[in-house]
Parts: sequence; structure tokens; C-alpha cells
Amino acid sequence: MAIIQKPLKLVGFKGKKEVLAIFDSGASYSCIKPELAQELEVILTLPEPMEFGTAEENRKLIATERVLLNFYIDGYRFSDEFMLIPGLSEPVLIGAKTLQAWRMKLDFETEEVIIDPRVTKLRLLFFFSRLLS
Repeated sequence: MAIIQKPLKLVGFKGKKEVLAIFDSGASYSCIKPELAQELEVILTLPEPMEFGTAEENRKLIATERVLLNFYIDGYRFSDEFMLIPGLSEPVLIGAKTLQAWRMKLDFETEEVIIDPRVTKLRLLFFFSRLLS
């Protein structure tokens, strides 16, 4: 597993901020530092705590809160939930759930995040054409 660093803009109800994010295909969920989350969005309590393993043996992280944020990469808008992780080493980590949901690919040779622009467009044409017929 490898990681890629890339700038992105986070946008929430309370504000926006540009940060250097880590894209990590080995992380299950996207995560954010609690201090940054509080600047950007209303924090939501998870229905039950979520426990995450780490690369360090016998060390676990527990998330009890999350935020829903929009984020921009290379001008494309995305949206997802971010788990609040106290002591996170980077401001934001984009994990596998987000990468898969938005069909992003990581090219570790060129250190690029590959985005399919088609997935960023809202596709309601089929739905509305069926509704109107």
C-alpha cells in the first residue's frame, strides 16, 4: 500500500479550506482532524463508535463523530463523510470507501489521482425521461 499527497479544497456549511490531503488506498474510511472539521461543518455523532486498526500492532483508533463535506480536486466536486480522528497526523485522509464511491484511481508511479469526469456529473436524464413517458 502506498499513499499520494494532493491539495484539495474542503467545503462545509461553516466554511472552506484548502489542505494537503493524503490519498491512502489502505485506509477504509476518509478521516479528518476534529479541529479542522469543527471549522468547516456541523459535527454529527455516530450512532455507535467505529473502531479502526492501524499499522502499529495492537493500536486502534475510535471514531465517535463524523462530518459530511464537499471537496474539490482539480476543479471537480465530490462529497462524502469524514470520520473525526483525534491525533490524525495529516489534516485529511481520503480512504478506500471514498475512492471506490467516486471511481478514483491512484497512480503511484506518477503520484496522481485519476478522476473519471463522467462520475462527477449528476445523471438524472434517464430517470426523468422514464417519469415523463
